[in-house]
Amino acid sequence: MAIPPLKSLKGLPVFVVHPPDADGRTLIDHLRRIGCHTEAAWPIPKEIPARTATLFLSIDHEHRADIIRLARGMDGIPPAIIAIVDYENPSTLEILFEIGVLAAMDRPIRPFGVLTNLLLARGLWQDRLEQQKRLNKLERRLSSMQRIQKAKAILMSIHGIGEEAAYETIRQQAMSKRASMDEIATSIINANELLHFPKNSG
Repeated sequence: MAIPPLKSLKGLPVFVVHPPDADGRTLIDHLRRIGCHTEAAWPIPKEIPARTATLFLSIDHEHRADIIRLARGMDGIPPAIIAIVDYENPSTLEILFEIGVLAAMDRPIRPFGVLTNLLLARGLWQDRLEQQKRLNKLERRLSSMQRIQKAKAILMSIHGIGEEAAYETIRQQAMSKRASMDEIATSIINANELLHFPKNSG
């Protein structure tokens, strides 16, 4: 995991969901000293600001339902979540694992540790983002290979040619039309489905 540079925290959109008590004020003040753009809310809101990069979230079993609802309501890849806890017990740990926190701090909150946890969570979040990008790329590549295989099978069936000839046909079409092989394969599949579209009886 690569630790993000300190300068990356300047202006970082941070959202704090914590009671407005001494701990909450300490956390918010220190985040602003670090240079983060910090907003806060309490009680637990139904959603967080769209631009939130890191979420500091107070964890209390009493608010479990609201915490889970908030975490599950985040669209796309959620922000890095840093939990604020009173003490460790099975119930608290269950919530932490369920919402996918990347770091945790205990109360009372002290300025020492905020920066460390923030950098740790951001580093882990960036790793998760890169892994998701690689996974998406592999999924797209697999889907493309499957479409090309299907298009080859269609050409082999229609023209009575071998697999290599079918592949070469797709490749030549892609070159002449300045398109990808996946695009040509998709066109072949769509055309085949159109030709074999079932006619309405009557």
